[in-house]
Amino acid sequence: MGASLQIEFVNCNLLLKGINSTRLSKKLNITSAIKHSQKQEELSLTMSHVADQKKVQKAGKVEHHLWKKRESAGSGQKALNLVRLISGLPNEKESVYRALDKWIAWETEFPLIAAAKALRILRQQRMWKRVIQVAKWMLSKGQGATMATYDTLLLAFDMDKRVDEAETLWNMILHTSTRSVPKRLFSRMISLYDHHHVPEKIVEVFADMEELGVKPDEDTVRRVARAFQMLGQEDKHKLVLQRYQRKWKYVHFNGERARVRRDKE
Repeated sequence: MGASLQIEFVNCNLLLKGINSTRLSKKLNITSAIKHSQKQEELSLTMSHVADQKKVQKAGKVEHHLWKKRESAGSGQKALNLVRLISGLPNEKESVYRALDKWIAWETEFPLIAAAKALRILRQQRMWKRVIQVAKWMLSKGQGATMATYDTLLLAFDMDKRVDEAETLWNMILHTSTRSVPKRLFSRMISLYDHHHVPEKIVEVFADMEELGVKPDEDTVRRVARAFQMLGQEDKHKLVLQRYQRKWKYVHFNGERARVRRDKE
């Protein structure tokens, strides 16, 4: 009897341990499942937040791009309106300026892009007086003081035979932008003086180019060399060609383009 009771007691303990082990396993499984669910939820929230941020950034970029496109398209129409507005006016500064002031009367900001496009259209149509009037009006408003505007204005002065005004503008450019004057403007002034047969002024502009280290292009080299020749300075004429003229040039021979040395001419 004693041995039988001991066996039943041992079996009972084993049964209780098995039950407790099963309960513990279930608790661990439930806890693990809860933690896994929490991690999944946190990951889902994080991914949703990142996606929302990307949507906001993308929407911002698209909106900015659309605004730029609308501004560009609108400026083209404004430019055409400006050209039509002043084309039929009498050649009087007061009349033109009044029309230009009316053109911007309802603008919250100066329409600089439209005005610059209008200048290009007037330049293409070779309406030099109008180019001068519009450019001067822009500068009087404190707008458009760029090298591109100065280049267009110098060209218009050249075509309208207003050398004195071109010289005044050129001196202003040199004094305010000495080290940043581009080659194009130097070439423009040398071309202007060449058109109006002022060789001594060509030499002066060329001296400024050399002092500032601006290398002349081929066309400018020829104009400067010719100016020295007109002034009877043959030694400087040859020196300019020797120093700045390219050693090679292209010619057409038998329908083909060939490169030849200048000293073989």
